[in-house]
Amino acid sequence: MVSRRPSHGERRSGQASLEFVAVLPALAVCLVLAGQAAATGWALWAAGNAARVGARAERVGSNGEVAARAALPGALRDGARIRDGDGVRVGVRVPALLPGVSLPRVTAASTLGSDGAR
Repeated sequence: MVSRRPSHGERRSGQASLEFVAVLPALAVCLVLAGQAAATGWALWAAGNAARVGARAERVGSNGEVAARAALPGALRDGARIRDGDGVRVGVRVPALLPGVSLPRVTAASTLGSDGAR
């Protein structure tokens, strides 16, 4: 039986697989960070929307806090801090994609003047 030496191309055939496996952790971290940024944006958007709903309710004589809490998605409703009076301020905790990670709150406020503008 004659053994032959592998050619240059045959020796490098596993290199692409090795590089792909080496890049996977960095790709996973980037995906988690992008998802967390999207969750943060969603929480801020939802808080701003709830603050506007609460300010409109307050403007027409209803309870702004109740209206703002009702406008929040269920995932953000628990633990939300809502203050009404001169406008409505809504603070919600950003949902974490990784368990055990504690993220800060985002806050949005809205007031309606006598002309109905923010």
